[in-house]
Amino acid sequence: MTSPTPPAAPTTAANPPLSPLARALNAVERLGNKLPDPAILFALLMVLVWLLSWWMSSMQFTDIDPRSQQPIAIKNLLSGAALAAFASGLVTNFTGFAPLGVVLVAMLGLGVAEHTGFINAGLRAILAVTARALLTPVLIAVGILSHVAVDAGYVLVIPLGAVMFYAAGRHPLAGISAAFAGVSGGFSATFFIPSSLDPLLAGLTQVAARLSADPGAAAIVINPLNNFYFTSASALMIVLLGWAVTDLLIEPRLRKSTAVDGDPAELPKIEPLSAKEKRGLLMAGLATLVAAGLFVAAVLPADSAWRSPAGELAAAAAPLMKSIVALIFVFFLIPGVVYGYASGSIQSHADIVKGMSKAMSGMGYYIVMAFFCAQFIYAFGQSNLGALLAIKGASWLKDMAFPTGVTLIGMVLLTSVVNLLIGSASAKWALIGAIMVPMLMQLGISPDLTQAAYRVGDSSTNIITPLMPYFPLIVVFCQKYVKGAGIGTLIALMLPYSLALLVGWTAFLLGFWALGFPLGVGASYVYPLP
Repeated sequence: MTSPTPPAAPTTAANPPLSPLARALNAVERLGNKLPDPAILFALLMVLVWLLSWWMSSMQFTDIDPRSQQPIAIKNLLSGAALAAFASGLVTNFTGFAPLGVVLVAMLGLGVAEHTGFINAGLRAILAVTARALLTPVLIAVGILSHVAVDAGYVLVIPLGAVMFYAAGRHPLAGISAAFAGVSGGFSATFFIPSSLDPLLAGLTQVAARLSADPGAAAIVINPLNNFYFTSASALMIVLLGWAVTDLLIEPRLRKSTAVDGDPAELPKIEPLSAKEKRGLLMAGLATLVAAGLFVAAVLPADSAWRSPAGELAAAAAPLMKSIVALIFVFFLIPGVVYGYASGSIQSHADIVKGMSKAMSGMGYYIVMAFFCAQFIYAFGQSNLGALLAIKGASWLKDMAFPTGVTLIGMVLLTSVVNLLIGSASAKWALIGAIMVPMLMQLGISPDLTQAAYRVGDSSTNIITPLMPYFPLIVVFCQKYVKGAGIGTLIALMLPYSLALLVGWTAFLLGFWALGFPLGVGASYVYPLP
């Protein structure tokens, strides 16, 4: 039988009225869901970008683009050349859309594991030994840890969060929101394991620092782990914040206002494990251990083909890091297939293909949204509108000349606003950092501290912007359990997390700075003025 997730209930004496905050979030959800379908919304936004680019292309700006060292200019996307380039790149914009391949390949392996019953049985086994009340912090922590595997958390942790919550008798959308908060809201945090983001941002920070007019700036070297202590400590703070928001605000509101109405045949079961299922799990576990052992043996040698040219495994250039999605596919395919044969849930290879096909059929809506999202992101990037906003915001912050603490808050807020329009962390930092790092160095603020402030703002609003490439996918996950879920539903779910992270994480950074705790390896808070 399916788990008992109650439908929305009427207001009674036993079920008190919603709080003002819950009513406000319900209003956000209603308004958001009145927006056009996400695919059409991206198409309309693309047209708006075209019109703005045409209108603003004749304007002259004195602001210097740090990428070209020339005054920034808005490109007219309605010119003949721009339209021809757009048409010729329509297919490659779509096929080159980074999240598309990640999602589809990972879902092939997950589809087999789900179709054979491996995921369902595995989660039921986990739930049998895990306290229901601890699901939230564990899920958020796993979401933060998933950053080591680049974007794996979006296609792995978030849907499994919904399954775990539903199977435990909790609201599945609360599982999605908690997992999303860990994966994306805590994107800049890490549990004592460096992520690929660390060297990427540090490299851009070093380039930006060397743009300073200080004669000694050319010799500045930024350690890739310059924010490591801060981001590691931040992980615990994010888990505690996310736990409180989920259990005290999000799930109570969902139980009062949002009924689960997904297809019962597609929702997880909480029946006791049968003897066949236990045997299947045992064989699948053994097969996974053997496969993992063989893989580790291939990875460990110093001359392993999985290492980067410099011999590193965690570097962005290492084949291991580039193969994360392929590994997700394989390490769900193997136990899924072994479980299926051992438990008797599949009989032949045709059932394996059926599982993959079923997973792809469920991705049809996402593929349509991804097409329009890819075209919008291409147009927005080509127009330079986002870059103009970032540069104008940084210039304003410079002109205000606030005290250090206020400047750091301004840096966080600037980044959080720009983050609503530019999804790529590296693209934002390449724009903002080239201006803010050398500017704040002149105020005695180190590049390490500026980068830390950027990371706080960059993560806090990831979860409320529909322009984040994986946002449409999360909407699809929600619709599996609540058919009427839309953009407004997800924004209303994530807005409390975003505000809590923005306030709490900024205060945490200011506390770190005020108390003088080390930010990371070789990092400092102060840049010595000449």
